[in-house]
Amino acid sequence: MLHHLIETRLHAAVTAHCLGASVADVRVRPCADAKFGDYQTNALMALARERKVNPRTFAAEIAARLDPDEIGARVEVAGPGFLNFHLHPAALVRTLQAAARGEHLCFTPASRPRTIVLDFSSPNIAKPMHVGHIRSTILGDALARVFRLLGHRVITDNHLGDWGTQFGKLLVGWKRHLDTAALERDAVAEMERLYKHVHEASERDPAVLEAARQELVNLQGGDPENLGIWRRMLALSQHQFDRIYQRLGVRFDHTLGESFYNPHLAGVVADLRQRGLARESEGAQVVFFEGDPELEGHPAIVQKRDGAANYTTTDLATLAHRLREWQPDEIIYVTDARQQLHFKQLFAIFRRWHSDARVQLVHVWFGSILGEDGKPFKARSGDTIKLADLLDEAETRARRIVAEKNPDLPEAEREAIARMVGLGAVKYQDLLPNRQSDYVFSWDKMLALSGNTAPYLQYAHARIRSIFRKLADTGGSWRLDETAAQLQLEVPPELRLARHLVNFGFTLEAVAEEHRPNYLCNYLYELAGYFTDFYERCPVLKAPEPTRASRLVLADLTARVLRQGLELLGLEVPDRM
Repeated sequence: MLHHLIETRLHAAVTAHCLGASVADVRVRPCADAKFGDYQTNALMALARERKVNPRTFAAEIAARLDPDEIGARVEVAGPGFLNFHLHPAALVRTLQAAARGEHLCFTPASRPRTIVLDFSSPNIAKPMHVGHIRSTILGDALARVFRLLGHRVITDNHLGDWGTQFGKLLVGWKRHLDTAALERDAVAEMERLYKHVHEASERDPAVLEAARQELVNLQGGDPENLGIWRRMLALSQHQFDRIYQRLGVRFDHTLGESFYNPHLAGVVADLRQRGLARESEGAQVVFFEGDPELEGHPAIVQKRDGAANYTTTDLATLAHRLREWQPDEIIYVTDARQQLHFKQLFAIFRRWHSDARVQLVHVWFGSILGEDGKPFKARSGDTIKLADLLDEAETRARRIVAEKNPDLPEAEREAIARMVGLGAVKYQDLLPNRQSDYVFSWDKMLALSGNTAPYLQYAHARIRSIFRKLADTGGSWRLDETAAQLQLEVPPELRLARHLVNFGFTLEAVAEEHRPNYLCNYLYELAGYFTDFYERCPVLKAPEPTRASRLVLADLTARVLRQGLELLGLEVPDRM
């Protein structure tokens, strides 16, 4: 879009003025304060310092090489060497006319598409998904949607916790204490009960603990009975997980759990030893990080003294598999903040193990969900809140709001809107904060029809669509592509809305670059605000032609960007509320 055009011409001007200069860091960004213009760059000051010239003079020389008509903006040198760009209204009109004709929606697909593997959600088998899983699941899904829209090849992988010591206790419980009726009613709840029962018993009775160890040995040794029970546990858990994912509109390309990599773990450890990366320490195989100031005091075990592998071993095997099978440019792990050390160790080991690999490894971590008392968000009983119960509650509360606001809607439509609003509110509240911050879960705030919430944005979209229903009800007809040529931007509210619309692409690129969907949340909230100001100050249906047609173009483009943005966040968007 326009910032790309300006940036491209700026790069050409710098290269022509300074042969051999690197333009990789010469970036054009929207101005934080509109009084300084639409876009700005401060990168020329660093180039000037490298060349020991006056930064302001250098910026003026670069500005002189830019053709305002070609870039669609007036160029201004500001401060110690900034360049500010003030867009011409005609450039805004051309860009939005192209969007109205369907040539784009104010964003440009990536010029160099990448292959990106996204690892997120990752619940544990035989345990219900709880509120803590919402952040990884929703954040990972939003990132996948944005990357795909920008033209990247995205591979999503749900790395299930489906192997490990807990299955010894689960097998004891299944064989001795299984309630088949309870299993029919709620399989995951029954498996969770079995685990808790045997875990508590094993702490009191060493014989129970020994029985669990033996069942685990039998499972790992391929015992047919234990493998059969384990596979049934997987299938029952996956069925419940899939129901939640379906409700949330989340899908995965692959679901390769820890067990998938089990045959490769011994080979990983042997290879690490052969390369001198792992060595024996107190009977275990350990990777040390001598010379690494961040990790030197934090060695990583890759094989326990009893010969068992652990998360690090499995994750190394997983990395090797992804590299071999998919040749990704980037692998992104979406987990909570507590796993930061683990991923620093994992990435450091992998870089030494596969030193020729050019893949970018990224840990996208997030903070915790807190209750309104500032403590970890739990049910009143003190138990962890199950994700299915949370989603049920969200839909119930949204149903009451929809019934109160629009009781005349048919029941089926009210139900559909309540589902969209309730689930959307949960997702949006989770995506809105800086992901690295803790946030307070609040039913009242998340379902409010005012403020930066999902219902407010869904309502803003529905309000715009109602304009076109009114037009149709009065016998009016209108086609976006036919009226695009009549677009005109003459008054400040129109210009402010137009300027914000053309920055949709920049926002998507920032989300992808920094893995922060909250940028998109804030962009959409501001877009709704600019449209409200425009709608209150600028008559649309009552305006004379060609002004009416022009304002309908602006309204429709706003609705399309709102819908696209909300769908990228995983929200469904009703046409009326």
